[in-house]
Amino acid sequence: MRCGGFRVSYRSDERIFDTPVPIVALVLLLAVLAVLPRFAGTYWLDVLNRIGIAIIGAIGLNILVGYTGQISIGQAAFLAVGAYSTAIFEVNLGVPFYLAIPLGALTASGVGLIFGIPSLRLKGLYLAIATLAAHFITTYVIIHWESMTKGVIGLMVPPPTVFGLPLDSDARVFYLIYALVVPATLFAKNLFRTKVGRAFIAIRDRDVAASVIGVSLLRYKLLAFVISSFYAGLAGGLMAHHSRILFPDAFTLLVAIDYLAMVIIGGMGSILGSILGAVFMTLLPEVLKLTATSLTSVYPQGFGLIASARDIVFGLAVIFFLMYEPQGLARIWVRVRSFWQLWPYAY
Repeated sequence: MRCGGFRVSYRSDERIFDTPVPIVALVLLLAVLAVLPRFAGTYWLDVLNRIGIAIIGAIGLNILVGYTGQISIGQAAFLAVGAYSTAIFEVNLGVPFYLAIPLGALTASGVGLIFGIPSLRLKGLYLAIATLAAHFITTYVIIHWESMTKGVIGLMVPPPTVFGLPLDSDARVFYLIYALVVPATLFAKNLFRTKVGRAFIAIRDRDVAASVIGVSLLRYKLLAFVISSFYAGLAGGLMAHHSRILFPDAFTLLVAIDYLAMVIIGGMGSILGSILGAVFMTLLPEVLKLTATSLTSVYPQGFGLIASARDIVFGLAVIFFLMYEPQGLARIWVRVRSFWQLWPYAY
């Protein structure tokens, strides 16, 4: 009977999956994702697409905030850079989408590198304000560089084409999004089993001690910003193809706050937490909307009341997790899983 973890070799210690059960679950999940568009309606496909985009963006932010300890409020700016760069590469330069999306992500990582330079001197709230400047600068450039971004008019993004088949529906875009979600998640999962990932964690725990033992703060802090911004740019490129039109209002400061909430509610320093936080923050407005719609016949004013309660519910959720479960939904899942794995000796 299994009652704990016991490893006797480095090879067993470095395994991603302890037992065959997670592997089977992953295969089943991929099978479900493959057939899901055939059964899900347009509404839920749109929700699932937004969840996939949010997962990539949340993982990127968690790499920076949760694993490296660098506070950032500029996630919306990096999303915007990735989205607009991808659209400009496709619309203005004629680059195919399978090159435009990674090029847009690389552009976002370059911008992240520039705005990550203050992290070499700043920490905590000061670094957060420095990254906040990235948001306002990016917004200003998008609005006023009308020859490239079309400003407030909006930049149209043509649907990508694969083997002559246009990805012009939620079902087809679904495969594009989750074809990138899976490798992005696996890469992040493996990143923290490497020298780079462990350097990130060392900087988060105690940057002075990390520097003493030979970790280059210059290299790894900037690398954390580059990787995080790349993920944000990738999510932005997918967002451009999902919405098919880009406006500056789609990348407000509230978007950056939402992504921070995903990391906090899901669990900082956890890839699973990024996924759970993205699902929670995307589904909660939809649950509130459906609840309000169902109550309209009984209480006509209920729709407006519940819809306006969205920010209140988000705020209360963040406060609850900070006070009672700082490690987020990921910790709750681990606790439940451990209980059943070690039952009846779960002590």
